[in-house]
Amino acid sequence: MVDIQIPFGQVSTTLKEILLKYGLAEERAQQCALLFAKADLDGVRSHGVNRFFLFLDFIKKGLVYPDKEPVILSQLGMFERWDGQQGVGNLNAEFAMSRAIRLSKEFGISCVTLQNTNHWMRGGNFGWQAVEAGCIGICFTNTIPNMPAWGGSEPKIGNNPLVIAIPREKGPVVLDMAFSQFAYGKLSIAKAKGEQMDYEAGFDDEGNLTKDPQTVLANFLGLPIGLWKGSGLSMVLDLLAAILSGGNASFEVGKSGEESAVSQVFLCFDPIKLQFHDWIETKSDALIEDLKNSATFDGKSIRYPGEHTLETRNKNLDNGVPISQQLWEQLQNELKS
Repeated sequence: MVDIQIPFGQVSTTLKEILLKYGLAEERAQQCALLFAKADLDGVRSHGVNRFFLFLDFIKKGLVYPDKEPVILSQLGMFERWDGQQGVGNLNAEFAMSRAIRLSKEFGISCVTLQNTNHWMRGGNFGWQAVEAGCIGICFTNTIPNMPAWGGSEPKIGNNPLVIAIPREKGPVVLDMAFSQFAYGKLSIAKAKGEQMDYEAGFDDEGNLTKDPQTVLANFLGLPIGLWKGSGLSMVLDLLAAILSGGNASFEVGKSGEESAVSQVFLCFDPIKLQFHDWIETKSDALIEDLKNSATFDGKSIRYPGEHTLETRNKNLDNGVPISQQLWEQLQNELKS
């Protein structure tokens, strides 16, 4: 696939104009488009524009309601529980993190949960949202079952992405990871390119490990990171998301055969309110300096999560956001239809 460079504003505006046709109000269409475009701006192409048509398809199927917004279910100090009403996933998640940030400024720590929401696309957006507000942010979501429990031969657990974001003046630390060895968005991109993955990505029908993304996508048998440890961690995150939100667990999400009505959790810590702002910089700088001084194998380098994000963002703002020519043409056709 051939990439072309499109100005960030043009990418965002194009997506917004399409979303307006799908029932989103002006302001919501603009913000939803911005969140999609930001993923590609930051170099996370697996969860940005690449997933836009999947999102549109979910609207067409009645799995995402463009006009629905979260409604409060319960509130107790620093803890809130919301019903996402199967609204737009990235807008619901941004709203929940904004509530978590606001509550952390009041109480120091906060927890906001969402039931009955939809795929948040790039979870890292909401980690960056927290650090840009000066907060430590942690959020996680469950998904449709797309991995086997360790030793199993059918998908029973989700890859349940986790985001941990820590503010830092020299560059925030932002971990954005799923509990499958490769996110399904990355598998889809590799499949479209006809490429194999660098490492084993999942299991084939006989239980053998495979690097073939098409095989893994076909049977939803992604390989858990850390093998049995990743399987256990993913299950626990799923359980926490379901308990804290009162919403669906992965096995319940999977009953419809579509990834909809998932559960999510958003945590925030305000360093100023909690009185550790004075040492957050010195601690993080010292740790990262020690990490960077690590001995390495030949040709290897050490980097921390999110290290190159700002560099990539600025580069793409200057030169344009890389979009596959085929995908850009599809967007133009959708805009004209």
